[in-house]
Formats: sequence, C-alpha cells, structure tokens
Amino acid sequence: MKYLEFTFTTKPADEAVQDVLSAVLAEVGFDSFVHTGSLDLPRAARTDDPEAPVIAEAAATDQFKAYIQRDLFDADALRAALADFPLPDVEITYEQAEAEDKNWNEEWEKNYFQPLVVDGRCVIASTFHKDVPTAEFNITINPQMSFGTGHHATTSQMISRILTDNMTGLDVLDMGCGTSILAILARLRGAARCTAIDNDEWCVRNSEENIALNHVDGIEVSLGDASALADKGPFDVVIANINRNILLADLKHYVARMKAGAIIYMSGFYVADIAKIREEAERQGLQFVDAHDLDDWACVKFRKP
Repeated sequence: MKYLEFTFTTKPADEAVQDVLSAVLAEVGFDSFVHTGSLDLPRAARTDDPEAPVIAEAAATDQFKAYIQRDLFDADALRAALADFPLPDVEITYEQAEAEDKNWNEEWEKNYFQPLVVDGRCVIASTFHKDVPTAEFNITINPQMSFGTGHHATTSQMISRILTDNMTGLDVLDMGCGTSILAILARLRGAARCTAIDNDEWCVRNSEENIALNHVDGIEVSLGDASALADKGPFDVVIANINRNILLADLKHYVARMKAGAIIYMSGFYVADIAKIREEAERQGLQFVDAHDLDDWACVKFRKP
C-alpha cells in the first residue's frame, strides 16, 4: 500500500506536544510516527544577521514525521484536527510528500521499539528481540507501528494497575484496546474473560495476532466504539486508556455496563485534566478511589457503588 509522509514542525519543542500530536493524528487515520528530533540548522541558513537570536529559535522547535495510507488521507479532517489542538500556545506546521516505498515495519523495529520492563514483573517484547529477560509475566507483541507497545506513560501506568490489583475471576473490558496488551495481561493475571474493543480495524487485526502469539484464550476482540457496548458485559473491571475528550463523552456508556462494585481505570490525559474527569465520573455516580501520575500523565481509579 502507498503511504504519504508528513513532516510536522512543532513549537515549542516539548515531549508532551509530540504525545498529544500523535494521538490527534491517530484519530484522523495516521498509523505510524517517528520523532526526528529538534531542528539544528546552521545560523547562516536562517539569517544573515549574526546577532539574531536564531539559536534559541532552533532549540525551541521540533520535528515529527507521521505516515498515513494515501487512500485514507482527508485534508479537511487533518486541518480541523490541528485547528482544535488541545494544548494552548503550540504552533504546528507541516509538509507533505509521497513516502519512500520501503518496509516501514522493519525500519521501526530497528529504530524505535525496545523491550520494556514494568515494575520488575512484566516484560513486553516483540518477536524480533533477542535475549529478552524473563519475568513473572512475559508478553510478546508484533507492534507493526501501532500504539500500545507499553512505552507510553499512560500504558505503563495501566500495566502497573493490572499487576497490583486483583483480576482473578473477573470480567474485564479493554476499551480502545490498541494492541490488546492490557487485555492479555489481565487474562494472564487470572481474569475470567476479557472484551477488547477498538474503532480501528487494523488494531482489531493486530490484537488478534498478539493474542495468538501469547497463547491466551478468553479474549473477544471486536470493532466498534462505545455504542458497541449495549450487548456486552456487564463488567467487573473497565480499562479505558484513550483520551480526555472521548472519556468525557463516553463514560456514561461504560458506567451503564459496569456491575455494582466494579472498578474503572482511566488514562490518556494530563494531571491538569483530573478535575474534569472526576467531575464527570462523579456525575455518573462513580466514587473516586485514587489517582497516579507519571511524566505529567494521569491514571485514575473509580468504583461504582
């Protein structure tokens, strides 16, 4: 399949900007992302004035490449997504080109994805890794440039939750499952059944592949969004690692399929957004349990009475 390559330049240069930009782009069809680093152009390339503050400007900008299947690209959707970018005071420009015809999965394997160890108990690695450490829980995935390798602060916090809290015999929903790492770990931790849902057909196929790689059963993967929950559950545990706006819009659907006493974990938003998430959760009748954070990303836990 043919891909388009977009080079995004962001100002300021901030890891949080890159994280949010990748999430925003994923919602309009982009499926792979490569951070290429801050711009470091020579002074002469920017200005003839040796006193101009070009070095400070260069240090404050960052570049980020994103790829989308040519047939899926919608220019209007991209413009609208960037116009509604959720972080304030961020400048984003981009250039578009035909992507070079090469094996992007292979490139990503070589340059990005590395094995991950969470809390010393869970190791996430891929089929191409060598000398993978052995842990209490070893999960193998074929990431293929998708989300959900576990490296992001939101996913690793969710992994820690599943490692810490009881899953034995419970019915679990992994909403916005991505590669289904969380559903797989929940089953390895003793969950009776897991339902994994994503609105991206590619994620559903990759989830099925990863489930087979780990030789686990009891996980049902389906394509859909919150409207697909009407005939599923009820659940003892809901895992929703998505983003703030979707969580706020869809929380009522999750709560409707939770059993009395059920727990919901939510992540995919910043510490500054906890108050908004908590307000909506309590409006839906949930009780706040606690909140964790890592690199300014939040993970909250609520209980249904």
